[in-house]
Amino acid sequence: MAAKLKFESVKVGDEIPKFEVKGVTRPDFVRYAGASGDFVPLHYDQTFVEAAGIPTVFAQGMYTAGLLSKALTDYVGIGNVRRFQVRFATRVWPGDVVICTGKVTNKVEKNGEKQIEGELSVLNQKGEPAIKGSFRAACA
Repeated sequence: MAAKLKFESVKVGDEIPKFEVKGVTRPDFVRYAGASGDFVPLHYDQTFVEAAGIPTVFAQGMYTAGLLSKALTDYVGIGNVRRFQVRFATRVWPGDVVICTGKVTNKVEKNGEKQIEGELSVLNQKGEPAIKGSFRAACA
């Protein structure tokens, strides 16, 4: 768990540390399917996707969102997330490099708790967003 952030030391514009996966793989998608129960064949069955006119399997959106959540919880601490929202923008393909980033956009006090808010994104190696999102997290 990350050390508890100090509200006073966080500044609007601060970036969360990047989390990068250099080349996601089909086995990553299969492991995620087993862990989540998401066995939609689009994510592991090459014959199925080709019949559907798709060139190859692709990552589950929630697999990619899970990578982004790791970047966030590494920064704020797992017990401090108050809101985590994502919107899927494009698919993540086998071999893609996935770069999870974010930045602080606001500092607030809500219900007596000091919190930070921010933007999140997952970019592929071309700089295209796969996910855009936002967060709110508690600070000490």
